[in-house]
Amino acid sequence: MKFLSKITILSLGIAAVFASCNGNQNESKKADSPITNSEHTFLLENGVNVSHWLSQSPLRGEERENLITKKDFDSIAAIGFDHVRIPIDEEQMYDENMNRQEEAFALLNNAIQWSIENNLRVIVDLHIVRSYHFNNENEATNSLFENRSAQEKVFSIWSDLQKELKKYSTDSVAYEFLNEPKAPTCQQWNELIGEFIDRIRKEEPDRYLVIGSNWWNSPGTIDSLSIPENEKKVILSFHFYTPALITHYRAPWNNETNFYTDKVDYPGQIIKDTSCFEKYTEEQRIKLRRQNFNVEIDSLYPFLAKLTQFTDSLGVQLNCGEFGAYPYYIDKETRLRWYNDVVGAFNKYNISSTHWCYKGDFPVVNEDGSANELPAILLKK
Repeated sequence: MKFLSKITILSLGIAAVFASCNGNQNESKKADSPITNSEHTFLLENGVNVSHWLSQSPLRGEERENLITKKDFDSIAAIGFDHVRIPIDEEQMYDENMNRQEEAFALLNNAIQWSIENNLRVIVDLHIVRSYHFNNENEATNSLFENRSAQEKVFSIWSDLQKELKKYSTDSVAYEFLNEPKAPTCQQWNELIGEFIDRIRKEEPDRYLVIGSNWWNSPGTIDSLSIPENEKKVILSFHFYTPALITHYRAPWNNETNFYTDKVDYPGQIIKDTSCFEKYTEEQRIKLRRQNFNVEIDSLYPFLAKLTQFTDSLGVQLNCGEFGAYPYYIDKETRLRWYNDVVGAFNKYNISSTHWCYKGDFPVVNEDGSANELPAILLKK
């Protein structure tokens, strides 16, 4: 079968959710018992990913040091966000023999300290390791879920990271095991989760741990996660980039549909006038038909209600760890309608969110560092 991109598969999964929920609003009411401060000391609301710095970036030395500075964390807090997620990559933090890259560790510690000074909570996210890249872009093929030595290597990374990070208050810093796993089965991912939690808990019983769902943090697999009984200091995380024709319209890395340059709409049918399909190849038309579905945000409400019911039953938090829409080609009003609806849905079900990203490909700031139009939406209650 032809390989489908991560974005395509996630979109198809949510498209099925939209279809299955249409007309069924029995579980669409707002959550009655949101997680409160009295239940958790590491509580998230609205944050941003500080991406393409210690992760997914070739920059080193002075260029990397100057890309993100104290001024950025001051700005994030001043805008009104309450937390940051900091993606880190194995190849930035360690050489192939597990020797620390001290410059990267210094930058990470600086970022955490600057965050704490600004009352920002921090999620340290192990984004990419040499044995696993969520987009399969490492030099070597992904082997994490088949190779026990690769799994032990990831646990060794976390053992060393824990030695460095455990000095920070459990109210200030959380650990995210791995970004966007794609294990062959949910059971395999659950086994690794269980081992990760057990190892961390030997030294840190009160550290909050962020656990993403299988199949690239798909919201559709949240309820397949298995968390040890009575484990409350866990935050379950999903990512949301649906529909891809809106969120990744003409994004250069979206090989599935970046050829499409005609009009898209939101809400409703994404491509209303399909006569433009004639100029595309048959293979391209198949891709477009696959992703051209009807999107109404209220059809998603029963699905989000089930997610929050699941996490509430466990007594843990639910967070959307990534979401956003590529801004450079899509009609601005269309994009902002999507943002308003998604943020409104998260608020309706008391789901905390961490926008992708701060500055970069999905920025919340202008080039001069001032807030663009997004924070007013992202921080809306």
